[in-house]
Amino acid sequence: MTGLAGEGRSDSGSAASAVADDLAKLILGELVPGQTLPSEAELAERYAVSRLTIREAVKLLAGRGLLELSRGRKAVVREPDGSAFTDFLTSIIRTDPKGLFDLVEVRLSLEVQSATLAAKRANRAGIVAIENALHGMLDCTPAGADFADEAAEARFHQFDFGFHEAVALASGNRVLGYLFEAMASPMRDSLFISQRGHAFRGNTPRDTIIAHQRILDCIRDGNGRAAADAMRMHLRDTERDIRMAVSKMSFGAAKG
Repeated sequence: MTGLAGEGRSDSGSAASAVADDLAKLILGELVPGQTLPSEAELAERYAVSRLTIREAVKLLAGRGLLELSRGRKAVVREPDGSAFTDFLTSIIRTDPKGLFDLVEVRLSLEVQSATLAAKRANRAGIVAIENALHGMLDCTPAGADFADEAAEARFHQFDFGFHEAVALASGNRVLGYLFEAMASPMRDSLFISQRGHAFRGNTPRDTIIAHQRILDCIRDGNGRAAADAMRMHLRDTERDIRMAVSKMSFGAAKG
């Protein structure tokens, strides 16, 4: 590896960033989760920098979620997770209504594809997982238009998210599965908001069940195009629900 000669106090930060970038390539390209990095002394010699610079670089990588640090032990490569992506999505949908629509646009791209692939690739276990999520939604569905309490609604949305995640996992695409894991919290937040708009538009949770059943039926039939169309129709309705909820909330705020 190329050494970083001429390191001084004024450029130690840039040196640490350069080392971190090179180590990130090593971690992502050659190491596996659970594997340890070489010692600070070895890395300092390899990069021709001080151990302090190595320590700063390692902290940068820990901040990116690539390493796990423990006092007195070598840094360990972490299992990848989407915590940074989750935090970003959660922040934008809670602080900016436009973030809700940005999330729906992303979902349209991802979920239409996941439904298409699930119809082509889903095995029996994948189908059962989707069915179980839908059954969970059905068990939480109120007899009337409204949920009995927030806990019941939260369970419904938990199974709703589980349905969409199960479709993504049934697609056989690991990246889709990873993205859905990272989207779990912001998606559940958005489901509460869309449910408000759903009710304002005169719809009930039963209508949501029907939309999900249509997607499941198409996946069961192995019809990728129909599954994509069913998912697209459902998410377009979700977009309309969110738009209605945001307009109502904005009107309420203006009146207040």
